[in-house]
Amino acid sequence: MNEMIRPNLIPPGGHKKVLLHSCCAPCSGEVMEAMLASNIDYTIFFYNPNIHPEREYLLRKDENVRFADKHGIEFIDADYDKENWFARAKGLEWEPERGIRCTMCFDMRFERTALYASENGFPVMTSSLGISRWKNMEQINDCGRRAAGRYDGLTYWDFNWRKGGGSARMIEISKREEFYQQEYCGCVYSLRDTNRHRRNQGRALIELGTQFYGSSAAEKEPPK
Repeated sequence: MNEMIRPNLIPPGGHKKVLLHSCCAPCSGEVMEAMLASNIDYTIFFYNPNIHPEREYLLRKDENVRFADKHGIEFIDADYDKENWFARAKGLEWEPERGIRCTMCFDMRFERTALYASENGFPVMTSSLGISRWKNMEQINDCGRRAAGRYDGLTYWDFNWRKGGGSARMIEISKREEFYQQEYCGCVYSLRDTNRHRRNQGRALIELGTQFYGSSAAEKEPPK
């Protein structure tokens, strides 16, 4: 593995206290290590009620907890209020990936993140969501800025975690740690659509809990 060379990161306003919304261990691994390398005091906020089913949710959360514990990072485990997520997704069931259902989902997760940040003295919040090439980074950043903008003194850090080799390091860390590798974005509708695409290609449907980085199958695609 090549030596990981990271730039020195400076959060908005020069603040050193950051609340990191994490979606999963593969996407947050590079973000976490990059902030550690820059001596940023950060806390992980795990709020992802979109992830379905609950077994998949626990797989992703437990991997994130494992990696946070390894680095001694505080991990805030927020509620898995999936009923509220489904209520907000009503009527958007057939929207395409990266469409308005995803905007709703990012809004919901960032609203809760921003509330926690404001109530607990974090001047900056950010997210690992944008590091995946499967996501629309500007869509994510718009949602993050909108959520943070509701609170005085809170800024959303829209750093491009993909640049400067970030995407490559994300894969390196995932392989090194043998993270669980999710095969769809997370919600029941992305699972449905991914399986439909696989069926049309004559491929096997997704089996939860079977793919881990370090295996030949898991190395084919980056995290979603």
